[in-house]
Amino acid sequence: MNKLKINSKPLILLMGLLLAGLATGCGSGGNGGSGGTASAQPGTVSVSLTDAPACGYDEVTVTVSKVRVHQSDNASENAAGWTDITLNPARKINLLGLNDPTKPNFALDNLGETPLAAGHYTQLRLVLDNNNGNNPTANWIVLENQDPIKDKIPLETPSAIRSGIKLIHQFTVNSGQRVDLLLDFDACHSIVKTGNGKYILKPVIKVIPYVLNGIQGFVDKNSFVNNSLVGKNVIASAQFNGEIVRATVVNTVTGKFFLAHLDPANDYDVVITADDHATAVITKVPVDDAPSITTISTSGAPFKLAQDLSPGTVSGTVTLNPADDDGTVVVAAKQTLNSGPTVTVKSVVATVLDDPPPALPIGDYGYNLTLPTAAPWLGQYSTTLPIALSATAPNQSAVAKIYTVQGSAQVGITVYATQNPAASPKDITVNPTQDFTLTP
Repeated sequence: MNKLKINSKPLILLMGLLLAGLATGCGSGGNGGSGGTASAQPGTVSVSLTDAPACGYDEVTVTVSKVRVHQSDNASENAAGWTDITLNPARKINLLGLNDPTKPNFALDNLGETPLAAGHYTQLRLVLDNNNGNNPTANWIVLENQDPIKDKIPLETPSAIRSGIKLIHQFTVNSGQRVDLLLDFDACHSIVKTGNGKYILKPVIKVIPYVLNGIQGFVDKNSFVNNSLVGKNVIASAQFNGEIVRATVVNTVTGKFFLAHLDPANDYDVVITADDHATAVITKVPVDDAPSITTISTSGAPFKLAQDLSPGTVSGTVTLNPADDDGTVVVAAKQTLNSGPTVTVKSVVATVLDDPPPALPIGDYGYNLTLPTAAPWLGQYSTTLPIALSATAPNQSAVAKIYTVQGSAQVGITVYATQNPAASPKDITVNPTQDFTLTP
């Protein structure tokens, strides 16, 4: 296999420090676990933050004040037994500065560490500061192409997350050892827009592997107008069974992308998308344990993306039943390639259509997706580079413009996963409007 072994001295030192004491576990559940004993030495827990790409924003800033850890996944915010990592002062973090792991900090922001009694832990909470009224002093966004100083829009923080964003994640701290936890804060899917112009923060956060492995490659800047990737929203994602596992922006200077922190148990489909360009898919890309990185293209032979001169759009209304305006509705456009996998080409968080009834009923959400109508390009992973991409063999023109629009929603702990009418492949140039209902 074509692997790039990490061999720079700073990175070897970093990985040595991390891996020497890494001890994570996934336990068997339960409300708590064995705490430390009189003879056990404390361990250490360290927490860092990273981000998947955000869509439609130039800046997404949150202010982190604390990370809390508890042995019980049912412990309330005022329960005894919490161990805190307190950031003093609270740290303002632009999440969009954490979505390109080709940069020197590997897209990580270390929030701190603390001694922790040996034992089994099941709950994390990420605590954010609140905005002061309408003044966006803690959490805000800046829309694309807006002034980062004058055009800050405050993010509303619902009361349910003010006591800390609850993350259920099990890990074990062994005596005298270290656990490194990495929180993936998905800014793109954490912001819900309402029809009256408000933006609500509803964090989507996963705890992902800390160890640095993954997939890397390059995109050719010369396949873009003016030989520039700037402003083209070039995104690479690693997908498994059509679901995005990890996504990253492509570095606009070098064309490089790095899909980090992947489970080596799976092979992945790498999907590359960009505005006004056809989708490119490389199938069955394997990954190994850290510190091995799978290389699928190089700076000398980067992937060339084909132009799409007439992209299409699909839009519609998603209705929740039971009706509720407090949900997060995600709509994804999926495409099944000839002799290839089903992949997610693009997804978006739907907008709450919240004009007062009877103008708009409760439970309606609107979405709009711009998608390539050119045939997708397909290639299969090989240890021999370059990997050839083709839209003709097998013939992908048969699936051009054909997408399955699929929705899902969550309101509190209720998941809306049944779609009516059922999602099915359709030509978006013939069916540019697709409305549907979601039920639990």
